Amino acid sequence: MKYLFNIGKNARKAFEDLKPIKHNKIKKVLDNYNKSLLKNKRKIIKENQKDVKNVKRKHLVDRLILDDKRIDAIRYSINEIAKFKNPVGRILEKWERPNKLRIKKVSTPIGVVGVIYESRPNVTADVAALSLKSGNCCILRGGSEALNSNKLLANLFRDVLQKNNINKNCVQFINKKDRKIVDNLLSKMNKYIDVIVPRGGKGLVAKVQKFSNIHVIGHLEGLCHIYVDQSANLKMAKKIIINSKMRRTSICGAVETLLIDERVLKSHGIQIINSLMKLGCEVRVDGKINKLFKNKLKFAKEKDWRTEYLDAIISIKTVKNIQECIDHILKYGTMHTDSIITNNSKNAEIFLNSVNSSIAMHNVSTQFADGGEFGFGGEIGISTNKLPPRGPVGINQLTSYKYIVSGSGITRQ
Repeated sequence: MKYLFNIGKNARKAFEDLKPIKHNKIKKVLDNYNKSLLKNKRKIIKENQKDVKNVKRKHLVDRLILDDKRIDAIRYSINEIAKFKNPVGRILEKWERPNKLRIKKVSTPIGVVGVIYESRPNVTADVAALSLKSGNCCILRGGSEALNSNKLLANLFRDVLQKNNINKNCVQFINKKDRKIVDNLLSKMNKYIDVIVPRGGKGLVAKVQKFSNIHVIGHLEGLCHIYVDQSANLKMAKKIIINSKMRRTSICGAVETLLIDERVLKSHGIQIINSLMKLGCEVRVDGKINKLFKNKLKFAKEKDWRTEYLDAIISIKTVKNIQECIDHILKYGTMHTDSIITNNSKNAEIFLNSVNSSIAMHNVSTQFADGGEFGFGGEIGISTNKLPPRGPVGINQLTSYKYIVSGSGITRQ
């Protein structure tokens, strides 16, 4: 615990040290980090290859790999984040009361952000950049499978902070593998950490939500749906569904359940399902669909409607109309991302207003559920909380606010 408490104390001190630093200097740190990633690219790939070689859970390999293309993508994200205006100190609203009381709502940093994540080393760079840009400090606990990659990415950031005379403890990485660290982080660090963000599988997120006595921003699962409406364009539907499922099956924005209006089952459903199977996707279907395929496909069970596969598997169900589609999503969805494919604007509006998703889409691939694609530069995660922030969490979502009230000797009667 002493190890963790020291990290906590260092983070609070770094946060106080960060407050007077001008925003131009923060931008310079991000620019320098970008150059450092380029300069150390070979070293990063070498450390990453150690992680890939040692990984025991083979399904994590795709998330774990850092190659030239992915390091370039990280650098692009850092560059985009650096371009944003300072999100701290913005006047969000202001008004004057009849008694001449002047009130301003002003954005402020949150403080210390704790992030617990698995597999993806790019999270280390994204979170460090987003936290600093929004005036926050971060404590990072990456998965043991990416330890070498994460450690190097975090240390390169700390080096750049130090070179710019900023407290390097604005970014701290927990490099101990002991699993008790996570338990103690969640239950005993509320004095030091203001918010916890879990990024990983269902088990990790469920544990964080159950045991944390610190406010949590995150999502339990990305059980994303697409509904093919009666008026959907077949060519568009095939393109969107294939992209939503097969572009990257392991991300939380991958579609897991396809709902098809029974009136277009023969005209659209058969072709869409054949296209998915042709690409190697396993389909699990209801009885009505299976009849069209002479019962040769795998039958979907109740469990399938609740499953986030994160693999080339999709469950497909027939629905009578848009209301039955919405009822299914409200029952089985996880408030992540749900999309409707339709040329009927009235049905689109009904769907977008009725689903409780943090991201509701119309004629768009669910793979766009990503902070970078939203123009946020990157994301610290996707939030399915009903209270803000919701959806991709970027720099503006990493700020809070306070009210500044001023007057000229006003007293309340």
